Amino acid sequence: MNYIGSKYKLSDFIIGSVKNVVGNDLEQKVFCDLFAGTGIVGRSFKTLVHKVIANDLEYYSYVLNRNYIGNHTYIDAFSYLFELNQLIGEKGFIYQNYCKGGGSERQYFSDQNGLRIDAARIQIEAWKTAAQIDDNTYFFLLASLLEAADKVANTASVYGAYLKKLKKTAEKPLTIIPAEFKHTKNSHQVYNKDSNTLIKEIEGDILYLDPPYNARQYGANYHMLNTIAKYDTFVPKGKTGLRHYNKSDYCKKGEVITVFEELIKNAKFTYLFLSYNNEGLMPEQEIREIMQRYGRYDLVTTAYQRFKADKTENRNHKATATIEYLHILEKK
Repeated sequence: MNYIGSKYKLSDFIIGSVKNVVGNDLEQKVFCDLFAGTGIVGRSFKTLVHKVIANDLEYYSYVLNRNYIGNHTYIDAFSYLFELNQLIGEKGFIYQNYCKGGGSERQYFSDQNGLRIDAARIQIEAWKTAAQIDDNTYFFLLASLLEAADKVANTASVYGAYLKKLKKTAEKPLTIIPAEFKHTKNSHQVYNKDSNTLIKEIEGDILYLDPPYNARQYGANYHMLNTIAKYDTFVPKGKTGLRHYNKSDYCKKGEVITVFEELIKNAKFTYLFLSYNNEGLMPEQEIREIMQRYGRYDLVTTAYQRFKADKTENRNHKATATIEYLHILEKK
């Protein structure tokens, strides 16, 4: 999934940096990914540590992490996937509100894909309601549907707006492929909570922090995924069909420093690693000053290609690369 702030390309850098500080043997460590997003970092550590704790306030993120992190033993769900892919379609909430044929004038998906997303989502819920599938299978199927829908979305990667004409990938038929996860002998924990609330309830060895960097609210940029994941009823707002969404204090210049220090103060972890970049709301010096109050501080950096939703989305930013800062704290 093409995702703002994804650490897919930085996974090796993060793992290497953690091992340089904590040591190469992580088998008995509890690792927490507190702002998990699509779960890329947690997935990278899943087979390396004793337990992963993953959390995110957005429900679509919870669904993905509940599958990729929470599921850890084999699931026999391929007959269900086969059946989902045979469904013709149903005029449900997605088709009616986010496809042109439904009368909304919005075009997040082709009419045919909107119908198939609805049919698949309704069927998954029906199986769950009838107790034909357990929670593990439910989230496996739901994560598979979310990723399949994202691949045929008629957007410039994020869902802040849809394209006026169907792009080539949006014209392709929806195909749900298995969201395969790594198997481990140990179980893991996944939460859907405010990070500053959850941090008071958990503890461990390694805390990885990847909060939003700027004013872009993930609940708005990925509202469509939340709508498919929740499949609730509401009145979509405005031209883009927004739903009510969470507004993170980490996206507010006047609030971010306060909530960040509160998080660091309450963290019951030995090692803290904060991913941030040189375009974020919090200046490097302020982050350094806060973290130094709570223990031994260090900093490592790397350059990587910046995220672009399309060829023009970042036309005001001429730089093709950005600097990723990994702030490191060993708490007292």
